Parts: sequence; structure tokens; C-alpha cells
Amino acid sequence: MSPRGVAIPDLRERLFAAAERVVARDGAAALTSRAVTAEADCAKGVLHTHFAGLDEFVAELVLDRFARSARQAEALQARVGQATVAENLQEVVLDLLDSLPPAVVGLAMTRPAAASRTREGFASGAPAFDAIQHAVTAYLQAEQRGGRLPADADASAIALALVGTTHHLLMTRSPGQGESTETTTRRLLAVLLAC
Repeated sequence: MSPRGVAIPDLRERLFAAAERVVARDGAAALTSRAVTAEADCAKGVLHTHFAGLDEFVAELVLDRFARSARQAEALQARVGQATVAENLQEVVLDLLDSLPPAVVGLAMTRPAAASRTREGFASGAPAFDAIQHAVTAYLQAEQRGGRLPADADASAIALALVGTTHHLLMTRSPGQGESTETTTRRLLAVLLAC
């Protein structure tokens, strides 16, 4: 998405991880390019050397984390027939929730220019919830073929409900409040998979 691009992938990830730490520790209002570069132990101007500004940086961070989550969901195919279906799905959901901390998701939503750039990225084909839903559906269908999920189970509807709930948790959860996401997803999967 960035016309400038980032020449060193490790630097890009280092900046992204630093931004996540700043937001988790100090809140979204504390996220500045200086805070990110200080946290990443980089030169002050390095963020602006590789990104057009903080909004583009935030959008790229969110797009990167969604892409990583989509890859994790696609890895479900390698788990067909292993562990239990519920355990495999729960692992993907928890990985997704870890990949997209609420503070980072909220950050992208509260910065209009970042939100717009993120939507442009999704419109251009960057993986989003639909890619994750497709991967979960394909996994469930493979488990159906293997006999570990009833043949009459609606794999698409299960995937939609699971990914939709995950989206809801991403947008509304507050760490340390209410039921843990692990407990919530375990309860949800028990209902969805009791076909």
C-alpha cells in the first residue's frame, strides 16, 4: 500500500511491535511517531522515511495484522484430523484476538485518515475477515469429509458465526473485564459444533 515501501522487513515489524507496546502501555493518545521510534530504539525520523505519515503507518499496521491472522486461519488446513475441531478453531480465534489487540483496532477506527486507508487496502484485496471466514469454512468442510463434523452441518454458517463473534469481541472487549475470551470462545464453539 505504501508507495515508499519499507526496504527492511525487520524494521517494519520492529516499528509495528513498538507501536503495539506504546498503545497497550500508554493508550492510543500516546501514539506518535516519536513514541514509536523511541520504543523501537530507532532514529527519530525513520517512521516518516518509510511511511507517508502516522495515519499510513497505523493503516499498514492493521493491514499487516489482518494478513497475519488470515495466514494463521489458512494454516488450519494442516490441522485437519488433529486435536479436536473445537481446539483447532479456538486456537485460531485466540491467535486472531492476540494479533489484533483492542487498542490497535480502536486506534485505526479513531483516526479517520487511517480508517480510510485501511478500507482502501481491504478494497484493493488485502485480507480481512472475509479471508479468515473462507479459511475457516474450508477447514470445516475438510473436517466434514474426514467424518469429524456431521455431513449436514452448515460449515459456512458456523464459520460466519465464529468470525462474526470474533469481530464483535475485537471491537468490544476490555482486557480484564467480564468473561475471558478463551471461556467465551469455548462456550460459543460448544454451541456451534453441537450440530
